[in-house]
Amino acid sequence: MRTIRVSGGTPLRGEVRIAGAKNAALKMMAAALLTEEEVLLSNVPRISDVKVMSGLLQTLNVQAEWCGPHTLRIFAGDLRPARFGIEVAAKIRASFLVLAPLLARCGTASVPNPGGDRIGHRPVDRLVEGLRGFGVNLEYDEAYYNAECPRLAGCEYTFIKNSHTGTEHQLLAAVLAEGRSVIHNAAQEPEVDDLIAMLNSMGARISRPAPRTLVIEGVQRLYGTHHTVMPDRIEAGTFATIAAATDGDIFLDGANPVHMAPLLEKLREAGVGVETSTEGVRVRRDGDLTAVNVTTRPHPGFMTDWQAPFVVLLTQARGESVVHETIFPNRLGYTDQLNEMGADIELFNPAPPEWGYNWNEADDLPTYRHAARIRGCTPLTARDLVIPDLRAGATLIIAALCADGTSHISGVHWVERGYEHFIDRLRLLGGQIEESFPAEVPA
Repeated sequence: MRTIRVSGGTPLRGEVRIAGAKNAALKMMAAALLTEEEVLLSNVPRISDVKVMSGLLQTLNVQAEWCGPHTLRIFAGDLRPARFGIEVAAKIRASFLVLAPLLARCGTASVPNPGGDRIGHRPVDRLVEGLRGFGVNLEYDEAYYNAECPRLAGCEYTFIKNSHTGTEHQLLAAVLAEGRSVIHNAAQEPEVDDLIAMLNSMGARISRPAPRTLVIEGVQRLYGTHHTVMPDRIEAGTFATIAAATDGDIFLDGANPVHMAPLLEKLREAGVGVETSTEGVRVRRDGDLTAVNVTTRPHPGFMTDWQAPFVVLLTQARGESVVHETIFPNRLGYTDQLNEMGADIELFNPAPPEWGYNWNEADDLPTYRHAARIRGCTPLTARDLVIPDLRAGATLIIAALCADGTSHISGVHWVERGYEHFIDRLRLLGGQIEESFPAEVPA
């Protein structure tokens, strides 16, 4: 397992270019299977998840190759519904999204139950049930979802709980289905709208007549396109938090301030200096930090993926903050390691918000805690740390950059799943980070 050595206490300053959005690019790679023509995707991040997804597409007889530093060429002219390994699906949750395109093009598909981050039970029931409405015959057998449908038929479907990935998968099924489809309680994240823009450029007919309603008029075929992936608002939020937490000053080149609005509002509330322009966002520490309360919500609320890095920031703020996670039932486990570094964080279960939680009740366990009380302005001390998942990985690295002393962090491969050259870019901003020698890997 790759390990790094982080010496904390240095403010990070400078300029960083925000990469393309992982959560948009992976879905667009699946969408490229809907046409027999060539698809070019620009501003694709060079991360391990994209590499895994490319390999998956190649097992389906799809050409997926780089034709520029950040441009991916995908050609699915001879798409074949081959089974791919469970070990591939275990690495990347987005693998499941090839199911709908395979059904639309081939009439049959067999896709493994997907993996991904360990942040609580993340069932694909919302994706599976949504497919049944199109007339799909779907069965689960030995870790595989086996589906058949000679021709998808348009349908009307309502998500009981808001689902980002579920909405995208429903779109991938609806665009080539016969007739009209309507999706109620559809997700409205920027990544969903970026996927819609790509599909419409391929000849799809998708409209959003209301904030959480999508209408899709099925078409006979889709065409090739050249689409530029939106900037990654998760990555932009991570670097924004790094600037504030380390007493630094960073310009986020290419970041979209509209997509980051809920985070930027909370940063300002905490006393952080924020400047926005058409070129990007500048974030700088502007004196002492003040405690703030945060509740994660689907867009346009505070994004769940910003939650963990923001908690590190709040450990350095004066006063008591409360962060309430309502999207995933078990996304606060990383706080144990922050407490070992000197943070004062108490997990508890508050009353559910008036809109309820976004997970299925059956997926919540008695041991899970959904909120964190952070008593701030606590100095952090270096420790040996182990990264448990993608976003918590960035969080622990931020904590190490703030801490007094040198931390050893193992499991860096998790971070490389979603952040392009993350360690190298932190070094360019002044972060004191080195590769750790094997003998120094924590036991």
